[in-house]
Amino acid sequence: MLRKIIPDPFLIVLISTVLLASFLPARGTFAVAVNWLSTITVVLLFFFHGAKLAREQVVAGLTNWRLHLAILGTTFVMFPIVGLIAMHALSGLIPATLATGLLFLACLPSTVQSAIAFVGMAHGNVGAAVASASGSQMLGVVLTPILMGLLAGTHGGSGGLEGIGEVAVQILVPFVIGHLMRPWLKGWIGRNKQLVNLTDRSTIVIAVYSAFSAAVLGGIWHQIEPGALAILFAVNAVLLAIGLAFSWSLGGLCGFSREDRIALLFCGTKKSLVQGVPMARVLFPGAQAGVIVLPVMIFHQMQLMACAFIARGFANRYDTAQRNRD
Repeated sequence: MLRKIIPDPFLIVLISTVLLASFLPARGTFAVAVNWLSTITVVLLFFFHGAKLAREQVVAGLTNWRLHLAILGTTFVMFPIVGLIAMHALSGLIPATLATGLLFLACLPSTVQSAIAFVGMAHGNVGAAVASASGSQMLGVVLTPILMGLLAGTHGGSGGLEGIGEVAVQILVPFVIGHLMRPWLKGWIGRNKQLVNLTDRSTIVIAVYSAFSAAVLGGIWHQIEPGALAILFAVNAVLLAIGLAFSWSLGGLCGFSREDRIALLFCGTKKSLVQGVPMARVLFPGAQAGVIVLPVMIFHQMQLMACAFIARGFANRYDTAQRNRD
């Protein structure tokens, strides 16, 4: 009974990280150091995920086209439809720029590092998550501007190839190198599981601190009225709940395994703050971009905290099942 009342420890860590960033955001040289640390943890995360995966898992992850279509359909079809409905339904209740920001949020690609970290934490299909989340970010460079142009009449350039190169350098290359080194590393990883798992959680915590620090220093919280902000929080929560319910139900209807449903749940519902902010600067005038990215920032924090709680629940049930088998 007491276990049900006590909050999840990792969720407490995330809330503490948000509070720390609110009162002591990363500035100047320290902000540069945080960015470098974030890059290092991302590289280590995918290196270890590559080393942990057996060859058959990687092949299954890359060839599971039904799962990839379900993830991309959730990200680039279901979410934009719901975002378009929300934008029109909230007309007059919140500023038009903020409503456009909700649609922009819905059209963004998936995150990569945090989505895969949550899939790994929940003992899902990490190989498929790497393939789908990386592919989502690559496709998002083209699809997000196109979707905004079709649904909101937004015009602007594309993000170029820089995002694709960053995904390759920070994610795919470490993953491949780690997998190629698996014959020499699998014994060490087996003996140091706690250290490897710490990489997953560290990546998420650093991402929360970095993103929230940038929001605080940008003064974005002062650009809208409290009433509109309250509505925005509520709509973001509903959008996240719809995404989670839809993706988990879709996995069941498609007959996916538990591991594949977990990959769909986390990769299909995540939205990338890292890719969203630079895209907003290209697609929208500078005066609007700051307000338009606010829904993304709020959703980003909500999805990290909600998914951390859900992933820990999956992990606890998995660990219990393993102990019962033993």
